[in-house]
Amino acid sequence: MKDILPLPGVSPRRNYLELRQLNKTYATPKGPAVIVNDFNLDIAESEFVTLIGHSGCGKSTVLTMVAGLNEVTSGGMVLAGKEVTGAGPDRGVVFQSPSLLPWRTALENVMLGVNQVFYTAPKSERQQIAEYYLSVVGLCDAMDKRPAELSQGMRQRVGIARAFALAPKMLLLDEPFGMLDSLTRYELQAVLLNLWRHQRITTLMVTHDVDEALYLSDRIVCMTDGPEAEVGDIVTVPFQRPRDRTTVMEDPDYYRLREHLIEFLEIHAHRKKRVAFANPGSAALAAA
Repeated sequence: MKDILPLPGVSPRRNYLELRQLNKTYATPKGPAVIVNDFNLDIAESEFVTLIGHSGCGKSTVLTMVAGLNEVTSGGMVLAGKEVTGAGPDRGVVFQSPSLLPWRTALENVMLGVNQVFYTAPKSERQQIAEYYLSVVGLCDAMDKRPAELSQGMRQRVGIARAFALAPKMLLLDEPFGMLDSLTRYELQAVLLNLWRHQRITTLMVTHDVDEALYLSDRIVCMTDGPEAEVGDIVTVPFQRPRDRTTVMEDPDYYRLREHLIEFLEIHAHRKKRVAFANPGSAALAAA
C-alpha cells in the first residue's frame, strides 16, 4: 500500500461533534412515528465512533441527520463549533453502495467533489489530489475505468477516496463494507484504517458487525431498539493504535468486550420480541 504523504494546500483541521436531544419523527396515518428520540452524543476531535444496534433501530437515521441528508425534527448538532443545519462538503459520506456516476471514470467521479471544494486551486493541483487518493486506496491502474468495469470492492475504494479527497471535518460511514465478501471487507478495513491513521478525521460509522466495530473504533455506541431509539450503552475500546487484526483478536479484552456487546444486542432483541407480542403495530413501525 502506498505511503500517505501530506497533500499540498490541505492543512489539518481541528474538529468535534456534539449531538443534543436529536429527534426524528415521521407523520403516519396512525399519528407521529418517533424513530429516534432524545439522542445525545459527544464525539471528540479525531475520534472514531461506531453505532451498532439491530436493523431498524435508527442508526442510519442518526448518521443521515448528521450528514444533513435527513431533516432533524428537533434537537441540534454542532460541528467544529458551528451549528449544522444542512448537507455540505465538510462531511464526507460513504454509503454501502458508493453511487458512482456510471458515465464517468473513477478519476472523474472523485474530481466532481474536489472541483467543488478546491475550486480556487489550479486544475493540475485538483487532479493531483484526486489521483493521490485513488492511488492510496490501490487504484493506480484503474483511474480511467468506469464503474461498470470495476468490482464492487473497487467501486467502494473509489467511494472512500472521494470522501477523503474532500478534506472533510467529519467522515460518515454507513455500512461501508456490508455488501463485500469477507476477504475484500478485511482489505478495505485496512485501507480505511491506514487513511484514518494519517488524516485522523473525526469519524462516525454505522455497522451491524461487532468484530468490525471493535477493530476500527475508539468507542462503540449501542443503540436501543426502536421506535424511540436512543443511546443504550457506550463501550470504550482500549486497543492501541496502529492496530493489527491478529494482535487485537489475541487480546483478552477483545473477547470480553465482544461478549458484552453481543449480550446487549441479545437483550434488546428479546425486548423487541416482547414489544412485538404486546403491540404488533409498534413492532411493524420499528422494522420500517
